[in-house]
Amino acid sequence: MKKKNEEKINNQVSDTDNKKNLNKVKIIVCSIFLLAILVYVLYIVIALVRNPTDTFIVTNGEVSQEENVNGYIVRNETVVRGENYKNGMVKIKNEGERVAKGDSIFRYYSSGEEQIKEEIAKLDEEIQTIMENQSGAFSSDIKLLESQIENELNLIYGINSAQEIQEYKRSIADNITKKATISGEQSPAGSTLRTLIEQRASYESQLESGSEYVTATTSGTVSYRVDGLEDVLTTENFGNFNKEFLENLNLKVGQTIASSEEMGKIIDNYNCYIIFNSDTEEAKSAEIDDSIQIRLPNSDVVTARIANIIEETDGSRTIALRIEKDVQELISYRKISLDIIWWSAEGYRIPNSAIKEIDGLDYVVRNRNGYYNKMLVKVLRQNSEYCIVKQYTTEELQELGFTNTEIYNMKNINLYDEIILNPTEEQLLQ
Repeated sequence: MKKKNEEKINNQVSDTDNKKNLNKVKIIVCSIFLLAILVYVLYIVIALVRNPTDTFIVTNGEVSQEENVNGYIVRNETVVRGENYKNGMVKIKNEGERVAKGDSIFRYYSSGEEQIKEEIAKLDEEIQTIMENQSGAFSSDIKLLESQIENELNLIYGINSAQEIQEYKRSIADNITKKATISGEQSPAGSTLRTLIEQRASYESQLESGSEYVTATTSGTVSYRVDGLEDVLTTENFGNFNKEFLENLNLKVGQTIASSEEMGKIIDNYNCYIIFNSDTEEAKSAEIDDSIQIRLPNSDVVTARIANIIEETDGSRTIALRIEKDVQELISYRKISLDIIWWSAEGYRIPNSAIKEIDGLDYVVRNRNGYYNKMLVKVLRQNSEYCIVKQYTTEELQELGFTNTEIYNMKNINLYDEIILNPTEEQLLQ
């Protein structure tokens, strides 16, 4: 009996030892498995560091080389001013309105004009009162004028432009005068209305005869923004407009030229010039008559042609551009901020970091389902971030020295290809 108990105890001890050993084996196996996973993860991290998998999808796009500069505006401008400029002026033509040679632009107040205008205002009130109380049928002309006046009064409430408001006010005043004249003509001789209208016409005649009218000496666009530089920044003196001269004008970018109450000017609305200074490589390689694009403050992109170049002592260049569009958009300014678009190109657009140069030729690496293909590309245009590329023609490849077999086996870049950024030597060799 005692012997059986000892055997039983020994068996229990043996089972316990076996279980402990089994647990140790399990722990060792799990440790090895976890270590393998850790080593694999570490390998992946190292591989990612050594071989970045960032990719870029090839698309059609645009690449340009742009530069923001400050430009000085030079125009063909003719200042017009009369003898009585001290009297103050009445604008006949609005700012930015086009005129022909000989058109009246503005007039100066005549002596005693304020008193005459007060008398006319009083007469207008009397005339209006009589017309409102006048009975009888109205002519079709009067009804048409009344309809126009009412329509213009309704329109004027929804307008924010000061220039348009002035135009409507002037039109309303003209129509009221026409209405009064017609009403007077239809009234019997010696009537109160006809007498008042004749008095008003007499006062208007006095204003006309005593006023000094200033007319356009040439055709163009009217402006009352006179800054005193009209005879300084002329289109005949490009050779004098170097960097130092322009800076000494002390003009502020985007500052609006103040309107004058004494004079106006006629501007050539067909073209104007913008002068800027630059020391970029593009500016240094530019030539007279080159055509480039510029982006104006209103975001319009217009074509400009280089009209003059001054070589500065500091190695930069002062360049004069001629533009023929959006000329009137610049009337209010003398100095603006604009973008010079030296060049732009369209095609397959990829980052510069995808390009790898080998023996003077440019390559990219395509990733297609984990398989890498090195592809030769021709870089057409390149700025600091992107480039436009295309594939070489067979004739170009032959000129580069490639055999017909090599050309046949070449992979070509295509739209929506997935290319590797910062390709490694290993990827290039695959």
